[in-house]
Amino acid sequence: MKKTYYSVLALFLVAKLIPLSLLAQSNPVPYAYTIKAEELKKHLTFIASDSLKGRNTGSAEQKVAANYIANHFKAVGLAPVQGSYFQKVDLVNRAWTTVQAQIKGKSYAYMTDFMAYALAPVAAGTKSPAVFAGYGVQQGAFNDFDKLKAKGAMVVVFDGEVKDQAGNYVLSGSKDPSAFGKATGWREKVKLAKAAGAKGLIVITDKDEKSFSTQLSQRQAMMKRFGNERMVFKEDTQNKDAEFPVLLVSASMAAQLLGTDVAALEAYKLKVSTEKKSVATKFKPGIIDLKIESTETPVDTYNVVGYLEGTDKKSEVVIITAHYDHIGVSSDGRINNGANDDGSGTVIVMELAEAFGKAAAEGHRPRRSILFMTVTGEEKGLLGSEYYSNHPLFPLENTVCDLNIDMVGRHDDDHIGKPDYIYEIGSDKLSSHLRAILEDQNKKHIGLELDYKYNDPNDPNRFYYRSDHYNFAKHKIPVAFFFNGVHEDYHQPGDDVEKIEFDQIQKVGRLVFYMAWEISNREQRLPVDSNKP
Repeated sequence: MKKTYYSVLALFLVAKLIPLSLLAQSNPVPYAYTIKAEELKKHLTFIASDSLKGRNTGSAEQKVAANYIANHFKAVGLAPVQGSYFQKVDLVNRAWTTVQAQIKGKSYAYMTDFMAYALAPVAAGTKSPAVFAGYGVQQGAFNDFDKLKAKGAMVVVFDGEVKDQAGNYVLSGSKDPSAFGKATGWREKVKLAKAAGAKGLIVITDKDEKSFSTQLSQRQAMMKRFGNERMVFKEDTQNKDAEFPVLLVSASMAAQLLGTDVAALEAYKLKVSTEKKSVATKFKPGIIDLKIESTETPVDTYNVVGYLEGTDKKSEVVIITAHYDHIGVSSDGRINNGANDDGSGTVIVMELAEAFGKAAAEGHRPRRSILFMTVTGEEKGLLGSEYYSNHPLFPLENTVCDLNIDMVGRHDDDHIGKPDYIYEIGSDKLSSHLRAILEDQNKKHIGLELDYKYNDPNDPNRFYYRSDHYNFAKHKIPVAFFFNGVHEDYHQPGDDVEKIEFDQIQKVGRLVFYMAWEISNREQRLPVDSNKP
């Protein structure tokens, strides 16, 4: 009896003397080693099977995958959030049934004469006056919206921004465009048009008629493959004031609307380029008669979440994500199983959940809480993660970071014969500590080549903006994105399980585990001390 008393007393004193951070920082290696290639393969063989028909967002087969993941989370000891392992993502499938335009009695056909950056319902018989706003720029010597009578009108602008005779962008004074000249520059013009009270924006393409016709043909081919439907948030369709049509039209269609000809439009652009400022015109804008109609069908789809509560820092949450949706069945009936994209990331999240669940069950619960989340709708525009960031289950200000895995276990052409690598994107952009943790844990435990090629802000692929981590990064939450690069089976029926290198998935999974272990147990929360592009 006396011996037991002293043993308990000794344990009590040890617990009092040893900081909780050191107790939490027990040896992570045995738990990392529970992430095994054979277990990853078992899960992926189901997730990427023909029976799930490519896990298209909102499909019955995607629900089967969601239940499989949720059941796994429950089995390994993760808790539901707000009573559920599912976060409903409120989407509708919007199909545009009618898109028509008429100017001065002449009809123009959608995807033959014009296309759209964004569509919004416009009732039949709506006749809107057009106003011309040059390049649609309000900066420096450009005051295209000054004194513009845009209220209730369709604002007509040129695409892009002005270059001088030397080929430099006037606004930046260099070969690099300003926000108005980038691929998404039309969004900047939308902001100005909305602020001026306009009903919509008409952008005049900078392409000649032949090149624009080719662009329309390419868009038609995409619509034929992917359909004329687009998933959007239900709440966005209910806010009619927020919807804003943005049409991209040929120079000849614009000339008809502005009461001029193509030569006069080109002359105007030359004059602006020469004078490097907004200039007046003698165009006589007319009326455009638009009709844009759609149908909307609810989509039944969910993010799948499992929660592991922390200890003394449990209010702070580390999030680990992958997307479990894919693109479904092609128009020719072939199934796109999406083993690499992103069945691979999904099964890593499942195995990470099991590893941390086992550690918690054996008394090694992390100090910070961890949310394991497989998101929906990534292939439809990062919709599941965006919905989470707009409707977080835990406050964003308490979110420490997001570790996102999207496509691992294959290799691209740059790594033929040397597959022991992973592309990492984003870890240095918001927190200097996150990149340091990545490199330290990789050096200690894994030894992968960390390739930062796509972390370059000038990367033309813009991968930093193309997976779910970005919806956290835009809220100033540090992120790290793990990616094997693209390959010949990207978004093709050939993305199957038998082409996956499971030893590589195992290595990436264990690397993310070690990072998450360190981040969730360290004394200092990851600082947000960087602001890199």
